[in-house]
Amino acid sequence: MKTKAYGVKSPTGKFELLEIERRKTGINDVQIEILYSGICHSDIHTARNEWPGTTYPVIPGHEIIGKVREIGDGVKEYKVGDIVGVGCFVDSCRTCENCKKNLEQYCLNDFTATYDSPDKITGGVTYGGYSKQITVDKDFVLKISHAGKFESVAPLLCAGTTTYSPLKFWQIGKGHKVAIVGLGGLGHMAVKFAVSLGSEVTLLSHSPSKETDAKRLGAHKFALTTNVKEIEKLQTSFDFIIDTVSANHDYNMYLEMLKTDGRMICLGAPSEPVKVAVFNLIGQRRSISGSLVGGLKETQEMLDYCAKNNIVSDVEVINIEQIDEAYERILKGDVHYRFVIDMQSL
Repeated sequence: MKTKAYGVKSPTGKFELLEIERRKTGINDVQIEILYSGICHSDIHTARNEWPGTTYPVIPGHEIIGKVREIGDGVKEYKVGDIVGVGCFVDSCRTCENCKKNLEQYCLNDFTATYDSPDKITGGVTYGGYSKQITVDKDFVLKISHAGKFESVAPLLCAGTTTYSPLKFWQIGKGHKVAIVGLGGLGHMAVKFAVSLGSEVTLLSHSPSKETDAKRLGAHKFALTTNVKEIEKLQTSFDFIIDTVSANHDYNMYLEMLKTDGRMICLGAPSEPVKVAVFNLIGQRRSISGSLVGGLKETQEMLDYCAKNNIVSDVEVINIEQIDEAYERILKGDVHYRFVIDMQSL
């Protein structure tokens, strides 16, 4: 089944209209007409082969909201016309220890990413949400219970679950002092969730222009990371630091802001290795950890929590032809705070 998509054919190529093949709807499949697809920084890394190994042509996109157009005979959970979501992966082994614990994102036999991943069913590679439609196994489709604002719901499928998951795992909430590093696509969701869960939240940014928005989003405090005196005052201040920055930066400065037994959680993924001074860890028994997206169960929990508490992403909706421009603006930090492609423009 052929469908239209936008992709690139090389690390330096521009996005162009392509025709790709989607599998027919199998017995346990859901065929989805894509309405909106968010743009994640991971899309840029992959499209430009900054995380080496991209297979071209590549069709990015793993923040997908769409409408069910067809279901297989074995699908009882969804019906034609339902609004559904697809996140960062579309399959896993389902039998390993982690999959059985609803941790498909940490599948020990490798999950199948929504794009640029070996497709176990077709034998090719997966293509993502910058396309007109997608066919996904029912177990990897998510229910959307928001009443509208679907363009603002799309980034919850990655940015939302990426920030919600560590907050829930480390039981971050009331009584905790939490710092969020960076106010981008991940950072603005981290602020919303941490505030909603009852933490005292400080936004750390090198840009003074972020203060107004940080406070609007609910942050209680703001600190400018280029102000040396201000940063010195924050040493041993926080129980947790959520680092959402994907660009190279100084991890040690933030580690020094943690209390004894404090934990820094890395969500952003710089393209180069980072240096961490061990004394910044052992001196106050601090820890540095990483976290990926949530599993299917946790992502559904997050979506339901957001619907109940009226939480969505702050987005700028673009047409498909604006992807290249959007990528450049993301790299400049010129977006508040997630681009979402209106796939109905394709």
